[in-house]
Amino acid sequence: MRDFKVLKFLDNFRGFFEKLGVDYHIMRKILQVKLIMDGRRVPTAVGGSAKNKNEDKYENGFFKSLWIYGLIGIIIVPFVVMGKNFIFQMSFVFGMLMFMIMTSLISDFSSVLLDIRDKNILFSKPVDNKTLSTAKVIHILIYMFFMTISISGIPLVAALIRHGVLFFIIFIFEIVFMDLFIVVLTALLYLVILKFFDGEKLKDMINYVQIVLSIAISIGYQLIGRVFEISNIKVIFTPKWWQYFVAPIWFGAPFEVILQGNKSIPFILLSILTVVVPIVSIFAYIKLIPSFEKNLQKLNNNSGKSEKRNKVISDVISKFICFNKEERTFFRFASNMMKNEREFKLKVYPSLGFSLIFPFIFIFNVLKDDGLSKLASSKVYLYIYFCALMLPTVIMMMKYSGRYKGAWIYKTMPIKNIANIFKGTLKAFIVNLLMPIYIIECAIFIYIFGMRIFPDLIVIFFNMMLFTVICFRVMKKSLPFSESFGVSKQGEGLIMIPLMILIGALAGVHYFCTTFNYGVYIYMIVAFVMVIAAWKKAFNISLDTINLNE
Repeated sequence: MRDFKVLKFLDNFRGFFEKLGVDYHIMRKILQVKLIMDGRRVPTAVGGSAKNKNEDKYENGFFKSLWIYGLIGIIIVPFVVMGKNFIFQMSFVFGMLMFMIMTSLISDFSSVLLDIRDKNILFSKPVDNKTLSTAKVIHILIYMFFMTISISGIPLVAALIRHGVLFFIIFIFEIVFMDLFIVVLTALLYLVILKFFDGEKLKDMINYVQIVLSIAISIGYQLIGRVFEISNIKVIFTPKWWQYFVAPIWFGAPFEVILQGNKSIPFILLSILTVVVPIVSIFAYIKLIPSFEKNLQKLNNNSGKSEKRNKVISDVISKFICFNKEERTFFRFASNMMKNEREFKLKVYPSLGFSLIFPFIFIFNVLKDDGLSKLASSKVYLYIYFCALMLPTVIMMMKYSGRYKGAWIYKTMPIKNIANIFKGTLKAFIVNLLMPIYIIECAIFIYIFGMRIFPDLIVIFFNMMLFTVICFRVMKKSLPFSESFGVSKQGEGLIMIPLMILIGALAGVHYFCTTFNYGVYIYMIVAFVMVIAAWKKAFNISLDTINLNE
């Protein structure tokens, strides 16, 4: 069985793991199997098979996609090299790093942390909870470490050249502590949820917590900018009590203390938190591992008060928006999958949280500068287009499922027109995921800006419908829920860039139409016609263009 360099590196810490009560030999075997399985999995990141003819040349698609993270890291470089106001610079750097890492952890790796499938095999063997949980965390940390290094690799080189070896060493150590802190904090949060909920309610709560976490990450990132004041082109840091709860500030403080010699009490306390909180979190998690694994079994418990889905309402909606029996069938099928499949929700729901909060983040920035009265009379309501940021990601994810092996059912059904499969699935996505968020956004925006924006909201909805079809059209075609989830989903990441530009262009045209009389109403008619035409033409798909898993 293939060995891995990362496992050979881990061997250097064998004594540490054994002191924690972990059976290192078994943990290593579990990690070895998991890494091999990751390499054999068809990764979402790359789109091709990860399997080569020679078994020794199995390649993990996640590692092949790390260059994309490297490009993201270029954004961080200016903050690293811009000067020597380290508390300001490095707080922003770690804020961006934590934002990207936590987003990826919540959407891509929560399913690994909450995985209970391997217990059916491992718990018939002499494997204890502590060893299994530690293997899970190390498995996640391996991917997070490579992802973090890919993002921070170019900034680290820039830091070494600009600020020297000591800065570079501090940066490296803090990245390690940051990754440990993020993983353990997420695990402890899930432990709290597992402790207090059961059955179906537990599964729903985990998904809601993911949305809340996504929102909290976005808001927390915005708080970093509020910590500093700009006066005469100088950035001023004024310590306040609440800053001790903003983690990126912790990681900025040691640079000031060690490199700038700032020995003031706030900086020393913040520096101590950088080391103490991650270490305390790790020991707390180790102590609570038995409780975590015990409560994790609740995910197998379907007793609890399961929410009864109102099939009558679903049938009425499907009859109203679907135009034939086949389309209605796949509308109901996709709706059930989106509502009930836990792994799909673990990966998709964080995107919903970001879509919900992003428009208000930008509005808040305008509100701070201009005030409420000026805001209400402005055209800032067009920021609601940020709600559409979720569309490409969710549409891309609709071809994946934890139960993808059931896709054989497509071959047994007497399907007359394959377009009905995609139409029904996309309409289920619009009704179940997009519309609830958009309705909430519209209600709040109407409260802020008044009923005058109602025609604009209709135009935005039509543009979202058009954008949905375009996203579907340009992405790789696969039958809904017919492919296995990969370790990550960066494979079609490059497609996201022009799609983001496109939604920006639609918003730009909308803004232009607001500058002259009846422009919005003209645009509304044009957008409606384009939506009808797009929905008629976009689904004329040949079977040759569809990925059919054998």
